[in-house]
Amino acid sequence: MEKERFNRLIEEKLGNINLIVVSNREPTVHEFSGKKIKTTRSVGGLTIALEPIMQNLHGTWIAYGSGSADKAAADDSGKIKLPEGEELYTLKRIFLTKDDINGYYYGYSNSILWPLCHIVYRQPVFDPHYFEVYERVNKKFADSIIEEINNTGPSKDAGINNAEQSKYTENIKINNIKQSKNTVVWLQDYHLALCAKYIKEYDNAIKTSIFWHIPWPNPEVFTICPEKKELLDGLLSNDLIGFQIIYYCQNFLRTCEWELEARINWADYTVTYKGHVTKVMPFQISVDAKNINDIAMSKGVNDIAENIKNNDIIEPSYEYLALSVDRLDYTKGIIEKFKAIDRFLEKYSKFQGKFVFLQLGVISRTLIEAYKRFNDQVLNLAEDINWKYKTGDWYPIVQFYKQLDFQTYITYYKICDVMIVSPLQDGMNLVAKEYVMSNVDYKGMLVLSRFAGSAKELKDAVLVNPFSVECFADAINEALIMNIREKERRTVKMQNIIMENNIYDWAYNFLTALCMI
Repeated sequence: MEKERFNRLIEEKLGNINLIVVSNREPTVHEFSGKKIKTTRSVGGLTIALEPIMQNLHGTWIAYGSGSADKAAADDSGKIKLPEGEELYTLKRIFLTKDDINGYYYGYSNSILWPLCHIVYRQPVFDPHYFEVYERVNKKFADSIIEEINNTGPSKDAGINNAEQSKYTENIKINNIKQSKNTVVWLQDYHLALCAKYIKEYDNAIKTSIFWHIPWPNPEVFTICPEKKELLDGLLSNDLIGFQIIYYCQNFLRTCEWELEARINWADYTVTYKGHVTKVMPFQISVDAKNINDIAMSKGVNDIAENIKNNDIIEPSYEYLALSVDRLDYTKGIIEKFKAIDRFLEKYSKFQGKFVFLQLGVISRTLIEAYKRFNDQVLNLAEDINWKYKTGDWYPIVQFYKQLDFQTYITYYKICDVMIVSPLQDGMNLVAKEYVMSNVDYKGMLVLSRFAGSAKELKDAVLVNPFSVECFADAINEALIMNIREKERRTVKMQNIIMENNIYDWAYNFLTALCMI
């Protein structure tokens, strides 16, 4: 769907929708650089996917303000108009304490829910305090949403007593009942599983939804979570829950069957719980396909490509360049990928001295012990493999962990011979789709994990089981030796699929499904 058609359909079908998007990560971060304020656009999959939608709907985005200058850049209510100079939507920041961040983000979200949902053989670190903080922060987000809906007066944290708050809340509910019916709250991801419950307690008429970007595990796995019922209770307060693929919807419904006294209607994928009906649907998230395609064909990308040849990121000379772009995370299959490259160079020795693998990405969540250990494993394994094959000034694995701008990532996508996207488990993985739309010269080929949600759509990639080192090595070889006509045939098919279901289709399908409930 083209942007213009999306705008027209939104206006025709949804009218004056008041969209409030809520996520942990903010789309733009402000940091102090000396006395100056530096602006950085987030490049994570969630923010890249949502920002075009917010710019077109002129909504409000509520997120955690993580930057050192975020308060200074915003007004007294934590708001700022974005993008700077265009002012197409409002970013409203909430600010968290260190205890909030440790318990809610590093603790419950990423030491419990993340490994639990990805099933990647990392035992969750169950700590009751983490859940207490997770509840508290979800309540903070809910209060900020309610305050935004009211758009007047203090929030519940503003220092008035309970009696005054109760009277104030009742008056606001009466005055704003019409406004609340036009408001659509769209929660994003596993950080906010409880948020809808608090919103509904305030006003049950507000339409709330959540899109769960990561996998939902089978019920046998989810059942080990001590707070499983509280999480399901929070999620089922939403009117609509979206998952990436139908398999995750089925896992969620089966989990509700196992754990709750709920009525599951498998014919229309609904859950009736405590008198409230929740619709569960798959919505495969995508990218702004045409925009990426246009950037890939631009003069700017061609200029960057020329500069890459002369910079010092890729020091060894090469004839064949393989690429990955990942956060340094144990779910991304980086260890398995390095082992596959080792086996590939052993088995197909003609590529020794000619093949370089470039791992781009950013280091994250280093306050979590499992991530510290994983980072060390990655660095040590790469060092061992490079020592094994090093000759003269050539070695096979280059790592560069620093955030680059989006145009530079697209340039690397365009110039590589093989793009390796090999998560052990992933909700969708937008890097795979970004790469396909950037491959305008049909020079390269995508090697894609069967356990990424995007593999359900991009079936013409070279699909691989990342746990099988031998098969993984063979897949890299297959992608490298594939003839240009076959690369073009496969790439065109994948590009057409992405163009037919891009980011605007995803947003339109989700929002219309919500508004029809």
